[in-house]
Amino acid sequence: MRLLQLIKSFILPRAVLAWLLLLFFASALLLLSSLGYLQPIISLLDSNALSFFVGDLRLSVYLIGKAVLLTLALFWSSSIALDFVEKRINSIASISSNSRALFIKAVQFIVYFLLFIFTMNVIGIDLTAFAVLGGAIGIGIGFGLQKITSNYISGIILLVERTIENGDLVELDDGTFGFVRHNSARFTLIETFNGKEIMVPNEDFITNKVVNWTYSNKKGRVDIPVGVSYKSDITKARELILEAAREHPRCIVEPEPECYLREYAESSVNFLLIFWVDDVTEGRYKPQSDVMFSIWEKFKANDIAIPFPQRDVHIIDLGQ
Repeated sequence: MRLLQLIKSFILPRAVLAWLLLLFFASALLLLSSLGYLQPIISLLDSNALSFFVGDLRLSVYLIGKAVLLTLALFWSSSIALDFVEKRINSIASISSNSRALFIKAVQFIVYFLLFIFTMNVIGIDLTAFAVLGGAIGIGIGFGLQKITSNYISGIILLVERTIENGDLVELDDGTFGFVRHNSARFTLIETFNGKEIMVPNEDFITNKVVNWTYSNKKGRVDIPVGVSYKSDITKARELILEAAREHPRCIVEPEPECYLREYAESSVNFLLIFWVDDVTEGRYKPQSDVMFSIWEKFKANDIAIPFPQRDVHIIDLGQ
């Protein structure tokens, strides 16, 4: 047991190990380059035989490889730094969740944009040279990244408007119903009541109808249909139904419970009980079930019958 703990104490975390490997390879390349050992390889990869022109822009295998390696190193390093910044921002309780998410996205955009400019300058590429490719790049972004761009902008709109926040109970047109758990650049994570985690594109919250049960308040209404026999005292039945709702601890006083006589049906007089709970995020099934049990017990104690459909069957003997 002690040996296992000793081994674990010498094992470096993956992040630290990755940084050390990156530092080792970077130091090795700089050392070889300063000693001149890499110059023949650089001359070969940067030769005219392994280069081509895009307008006035000259691209070689060396330049492309240098750009790829530098971009990967910088963006990987920045992603680690951004993760640290994101954790620090999320730990600030005085800022709302939407404001934190919006600030994180703004920092990410600024950092990645500056990294792109810095990479181009280090490599020695003049950004004005990309004017030749501007039209093609614009068309490619328009068709290939249309949905990604739309979802990213939709996510920013949701954060600015604050219509959807973490912890909200939402219902979508396709029947998705659950709590908002996370807002990202491309999607919003919804956790349903059966434990599923559904990643909904941000665009769906902008273009489709969304029901936010907790947008301005957390109150929720519970509806319970109740049928009473024609032989029972329906006035007494209505009083017992309202009494069962008022006795429940989650039933609020304002708005007060209401019980309406809805119809004289084929075998019953049908009422509709409506009462409100204080926090819909705590669920509506539990108070609905409790009130229905209470109504059942009160009806039994006061001889109020809940009817069930009955049919008379007449058998005709066609043989006589």
